[in-house]
Amino acid sequence: MIPDSLHLTLRKLRLSGIINTLAVRLQEAAGNSLSHQEFLELILQDEVVLRDQRQVERRTKAASFRNINTLDQFDFHFNEVDRKQLYQLATCQFVRDGRDVLFLGPPGVGKSHLVQAIGQHAIRQGLLVLYRSIFDLARDFMKEEALGDDSRVLRNYLKVDLLIIDDMGMKELSRKAGEYLLEVIMRRHDLKSTVMTTNRPLNDWGKLLGDNAAATAILDRLMQDSEIIKITGKSYRLRNRSCKELDSDVNVTK
Repeated sequence: MIPDSLHLTLRKLRLSGIINTLAVRLQEAAGNSLSHQEFLELILQDEVVLRDQRQVERRTKAASFRNINTLDQFDFHFNEVDRKQLYQLATCQFVRDGRDVLFLGPPGVGKSHLVQAIGQHAIRQGLLVLYRSIFDLARDFMKEEALGDDSRVLRNYLKVDLLIIDDMGMKELSRKAGEYLLEVIMRRHDLKSTVMTTNRPLNDWGKLLGDNAAATAILDRLMQDSEIIKITGKSYRLRNRSCKELDSDVNVTK
């Protein structure tokens, strides 16, 4: 039983990690004849573990992931994906080097899963991450313009160690959205890492953004020292549908 006075002192010092495990650690120390130094190391480690866990939780929430995915959950046998290359990216050395990564592939092959999993690895390594779809990015900046904010959104996009921009190519964007994207890419280039996914060929980006010059400038920076991940194959979302069902769906839409 922890004395009330000790419990109060630990609460004042905000040492909740020690509070949660102290009773067990006291029994462990008595049962194993731990020295004062060994006991102190144990309870301080408990505090460190809890603080690290809370930091991961806060950064995961701030990252705004669509889903909490891991590489271990990904089926590397379903489509042709280089497992070694993906786990190398998960070391996040490319983030520390300030390099970019571009994921290319048709819809449904797992691009979003993989980039969010890499983002999770980055967070566990103490890095700041932000995940946004290209449509989120456009809405964020348009909302800021409407409110007259002083580049709060841009600062948020620039401060993170790893920015993940997903879903490029789902549909054509406004010219203004292309300007927002260009601003972000230009300001982060050679300083912070950006990961993007696209389901359209790169030579379609001018049409997607309604601005060939902006598309060229964006790709010029993204491609300069980036890693390209190409994924081909079938959609995971349709993997449990039978050929008969798919044929029926096609006939209905004709």
